[in-house]
Amino acid sequence: MVQAISLPRNEAGIKAAISVLKQLFGDRLQTSDAIREQHGHTTTWINNQMPDAVVFPADTNEVSQIVKCCAEYGVPIIPFGTGTSLEGHVNAPAGGISVDTTQMNQILAVHAEDLDVVVQPGVTREQLNTFLRDQGLFFPIDPGANASLGGMAATRASGTNAVRYGTMKDNVLALEVVMADGQIIRTAQRAKKSSAGYDMTRLMVGSEGTLGLITELTLKLQGIPEAVSSARCSFRTVDDACRAVMMTIQYGIPVARIELLDELSVKAANAYSKLELPETPLLLMEFHGSEAGVAEQAEMFSSIAEEFGGFDTATTTSTEERNKLWQARHDMYWACMQIRPGAKGISTDVCVPISRLAECVGAAQEKADALGLIAPIVGHVGDGNFHALLLIDMDNAEERARADDFVAWLNQLAISMDGTCTGEHGIGQGKRPYLKVELGETTRYMAAIKAALDPDNILNPGKILID
Repeated sequence: MVQAISLPRNEAGIKAAISVLKQLFGDRLQTSDAIREQHGHTTTWINNQMPDAVVFPADTNEVSQIVKCCAEYGVPIIPFGTGTSLEGHVNAPAGGISVDTTQMNQILAVHAEDLDVVVQPGVTREQLNTFLRDQGLFFPIDPGANASLGGMAATRASGTNAVRYGTMKDNVLALEVVMADGQIIRTAQRAKKSSAGYDMTRLMVGSEGTLGLITELTLKLQGIPEAVSSARCSFRTVDDACRAVMMTIQYGIPVARIELLDELSVKAANAYSKLELPETPLLLMEFHGSEAGVAEQAEMFSSIAEEFGGFDTATTTSTEERNKLWQARHDMYWACMQIRPGAKGISTDVCVPISRLAECVGAAQEKADALGLIAPIVGHVGDGNFHALLLIDMDNAEERARADDFVAWLNQLAISMDGTCTGEHGIGQGKRPYLKVELGETTRYMAAIKAALDPDNILNPGKILID
């Protein structure tokens, strides 16, 4: 497995910064082992690298104070949202200060007439949508986990709704960011479009805390659809299911969600969520629009699915039935973990052009079988993105090596298909070896931007770029 590499520590600077920050923040600065371990925790296989302290700011000015202190003493800063990222983003390879934004959880302004909202970074996706519900609005990006919106912007998250509503890069209008010297900047205004200078908003979205700390977000909103329907359809093979997806997208059917579960995943969902689905590859769909519109979309999809051998097709507008089905999809990680009790789940993702999707998913299944690995596959296949969850005995070195071979092979395969090594997990520590393979000399210019904005490399060091 790719292991997290430790970086040189600035022991004297860390000690001095903690002393100063303790005076400023009192009990809101914590150094207990339990808190530190939690903030170095990764939800995958990468080793835990704890920060030296965790501080809980309440507003932008306090974040600026923290950054200025750390800049003065040359101490690393690691932003922390909810800790649900999968590639070691919150690890502290050189130690330093974890800046936990959970207390920055205020919804500052809703501009219903403009379809936008201003929030602090600790606001979570579910919190925002609960707040907006009585105004007939919602924020569409759904990565599955109840992640913080600041973290979602930092990792350029997407999820089940991306096929219709795009990813975080498409839904962030403006950011407030604390830069490496503690300066507070705004990247844009609330206007829906702008040609004013460099697009600093897009630069910060997906920068994983390496260029600045996000302290406020202005986000696009959507109106809650008049009608929503869900459909499910089983297929004999993953290839048939993927080809039905390709045809659905090519026909321009405005699906809101289109998810794939392979045979292993369906078996797991049946057992965990008490469903009775045919244990063959499955597509889950959701349609948004008017009552007539969603009915027409569902009918068009059913016709396409039939061409590719789809069977046991079912459509529903019942909120209870829809929620049960999508909750099963959101619970897939825990469902798949029951396939092999005691195993560690290693989740990896890739994204390819939709014309290569069937080939890539099929090859991934064959490779896992050839390596003797259990690797259920699920995916946001409407945009060519899928995930393999390797269930590994971490005490078995030979099995870990086979898993490592699979992850490396899958990333290389996706890149060779004009795809990407990560559709939504981000680079962090885990995907760093593949970034240069994918982008080549572009990474040299990324490094130049990093050096210009963070010359002392204190912002989330050891992430994205190979040092």
